[in-house]
Formats: sequence, structure tokens, C-alpha cells
Amino acid sequence: MRKERRERLEIIYDILRIIVSHGNSILPTPLLRLSNLSTQNFNRYMAELIEKGFVREVFDEDGKKYYTLTDKGFKFIQKYNKIREFIEEFGL
Repeated sequence: MRKERRERLEIIYDILRIIVSHGNSILPTPLLRLSNLSTQNFNRYMAELIEKGFVREVFDEDGKKYYTLTDKGFKFIQKYNKIREFIEEFGL
């Protein structure tokens, strides 16, 4: 049996949630692996999330890149959770 594909907003939520669950700082490779996306799709989503101000790239003193959420990213998670609660409450 084939699992249903995730919708765009669900993928965005999953990416943001993964970052938060790792102390709001995660390297690209583990995030890619945990997001369960192809490299091409992952790069496309990350570019959009950075461009729209949900995520920012932070570099440590060794030049390693990490992703962290912005306030806007945290707000998206809160609003998305409210929408999910509404849908579940009314059985939609």
C-alpha cells in the first residue's frame, strides 16, 4: 500500500518542526535526511523558506552552515497547529 504524498504546507511544517526539535539549530545533511525529501526538492524548499524569512542560515566559526528558525518560522508553526486542531475538532 502506497502512503499518501505530503502537501506543500505539511512539508514546510515538517521542516520547521525538525529544526525546532533539534534545539533550533541543525546541519543541512541531517535536516535533509529527516525531512524525507529528494535533494532537489529539499534545496527548493529551503531556498523558499530562507527567501520568505522563515529560516536563516547561520555559520559557526569553522564555516559550518546551520539552519535556524526566525520568529516568523515559529509563528508559522503556531498558526499551522491551530489550523490542524480546528480540522481535527470538526472532523474535516
